Amino acid sequence: MREMVRRKIESGIIMPYMPIAATLGYVLSPDGERVLMIHRNARPDDQHLGKYNGLGGKMEPDEDILSCMRREIREEAGIECLSMRFRGSISWPGFGKQGEDWLGFVFVIDSFAGEAGTSNPEGTLEWIPREQLMSLPMWEG
Repeated sequence: MREMVRRKIESGIIMPYMPIAATLGYVLSPDGERVLMIHRNARPDDQHLGKYNGLGGKMEPDEDILSCMRREIREEAGIECLSMRFRGSISWPGFGKQGEDWLGFVFVIDSFAGEAGTSNPEGTLEWIPREQLMSLPMWEG
């Protein structure tokens, strides 16, 4: 099958779709009333500067989606996911710095171990009350 697809791509019959695969996670507080968000305010050259978002990032080679989500939460917040639910996928066409397409897998993290840090190299980590989320500067959608 792979050989057939490769031949079709090389002959121009089909175009390869090779988005950057990534995860995006929203960590809920133990009482479920707040969400851990990153305020991207650390790097002046950041295309996300000033925006709030969940935690996540690119999948590494040979990494599955669940492992990626766990790793990103660990790296960005210093906590371990104990329970997470897949909530859907989202396509961000042309979202990358060079116009790359991104394909994101969105999770809600219901339970975690450890205490979340207050910042990481991308910005500050803040527990935001759920009712205030829509008032924050975030990407549309």
